Amino acid sequence: QLVESGGGLVQAGGSLRLSCAISGPAVTINTIGWYRQAPGKERELVSSYNNVNDIEYADSVKGRFTISKDSAERTVYLQMNSLKVADTAVYYCKGDFIDRDILFERWGQGTQVTVSS
Repeated sequence: QLVESGGGLVQAGGSLRLSCAISGPAVTINTIGWYRQAPGKERELVSSYNNVNDIEYADSVKGRFTISKDSAERTVYLQMNSLKVADTAVYYCKGDFIDRDILFERWGQGTQVTVSS
């Protein structure tokens, strides 16, 4: 199970840090990252780790957002700086996991980020 936290209301130019806690039995992380969905728009990738820990960022957040994991790989963070009104969206944590050779996907419930002008 993935549980996000850290969303909220912030003024443009401000910062927020989102957290995604991975609960349940220990499994192998294949990929994990953050997506967002703004009203009337499709869900899009914000940032993610792939299966060899390479990091990908959407062009719109490069240089402003940073993804990271704790050493136990049980929490994934998204540090968001220099926030813009256009960053307003529901942010979701999504992971692909491997358990006994079975690959499965999990999404968190989402956390709202609202950036005011």
